[in-house]
Amino acid sequence: MSERRPLHFNAFVMNTTSHIHHGQWRRPDAGQTEFNDVNTWIDLARLLEEAKFDAMFFADVSGLYGDSDADFDVYVREGLQIPSNDPAVLLGALAVSTTNIGLALTSNVIQNHPFNFARQVSTLDHISNGRIAWNVVTGMQDNGARNFGLSQLTDHAERYRWADEYVDVTYKLWEGSWEDDALLKDRERGYYSDPTKVHKIHHVGERYSVEGPHLPSPSPQRTPVLYQAGSSASGRRFAARHAEAVFIIAPSPAIARQQIEETRRFAVENGRRPEDLKFFQGLSFVIGDTEAEAQAKAEEYERYVSIDGYLAHAAIVDKTGRVYDPSTPLRDVDTNTAKGFLEWTAKFITDREPTVGDLAYIQSRSTRIVGTPEQIADRIEEWQDAGVDGVNVINWVIPGSFAEFADKVLPVLRGRGLAQSDYAPGPLRQKLFGHARINDRHPAAQYRGAFAQRDSASEEELDLAETP
Repeated sequence: MSERRPLHFNAFVMNTTSHIHHGQWRRPDAGQTEFNDVNTWIDLARLLEEAKFDAMFFADVSGLYGDSDADFDVYVREGLQIPSNDPAVLLGALAVSTTNIGLALTSNVIQNHPFNFARQVSTLDHISNGRIAWNVVTGMQDNGARNFGLSQLTDHAERYRWADEYVDVTYKLWEGSWEDDALLKDRERGYYSDPTKVHKIHHVGERYSVEGPHLPSPSPQRTPVLYQAGSSASGRRFAARHAEAVFIIAPSPAIARQQIEETRRFAVENGRRPEDLKFFQGLSFVIGDTEAEAQAKAEEYERYVSIDGYLAHAAIVDKTGRVYDPSTPLRDVDTNTAKGFLEWTAKFITDREPTVGDLAYIQSRSTRIVGTPEQIADRIEEWQDAGVDGVNVINWVIPGSFAEFADKVLPVLRGRGLAQSDYAPGPLRQKLFGHARINDRHPAAQYRGAFAQRDSASEEELDLAETP
């Protein structure tokens, strides 16, 4: 049997009370109810760093799920991603409280202008010495779209066209606006930066007009590590062009293999290599020293499960914004949201006609592993065999779920060569891929030196025009 390579492990969290496993906040050991307290997150970040987790990955939303014209009592009652706070602000506190762990934030292309967002990310990358990642999302709530002036969510495929231009603007700012040796800090000559090596980008596109230059100087990574979680056909093609880390919540290793192989194939079609992308499967764990203990703990978690919460989180709306009844067959669903989850559910349930209500079941059960640390390690090996490069660990409670995984499961995984024992040096991308800067095959790389060449050409044209 060949030696296994180490997997990567992220803590998949959200700056809210009820993120994925709804109802668990009612448990007496659920610290996520104190998410407003920055120390909740600082303490968790230090716990994760001590356990050698690769990153904390923060989800986020810009609005409520479901029908925007209906009452939203269930979300408020359940604490289902409301109230929630901005992860970008929180990451500043975590960056100065840790040294090695990566810090990933989710930001929607709707919610922030790319010029401002690029500046915020560069600032965080400076503060953290190069440990920032960005989960690029296009939104999935009508209410979120309305919060930023749209009447409803833009068509699914159009949102990815929007995202293509959005990331293009950020790439130009991060990679092209400043040359590598532009920052001088030359006290004797009085040059803080070399004006011949800082460039405007003059982007003019369908949605954005951005002159530049980028206001921050180059951060350790320039472009943050790029995460992406789209699972639809459009999302997979977007990931193939742009992502370095892809978050999936496939209901089985077999379906994960299909998605991974297809996305890697798309990446090759875009001039990249299969290994340019790492895939992270979302999993939650119920851990016992014996199988009987694990099953008993699973039954205890079940006591707190909120079916209303899962159904509300999985609410699928049609293109007019109305929520489908849970009994609706998936074949009758026509939606702009959660297309990837619908595809997975249809593939996973083959013994009957899958329905919208099945989404809630899959979310709560199919990615849950119950067992002893050794049994859990066996299952994780199955996911690795399907092509997965890492795991997004989903909590039931904070910090207990992560502390238990660190204390009981990670030692077994390290014994099998499946988890790192220490951090590699350098920025987050270097830790994950072996190099701090985005590689030359990525579309962001085309802007390295591009604006210097353009400005030089413009100066030559000006000189020729002025020659008598």
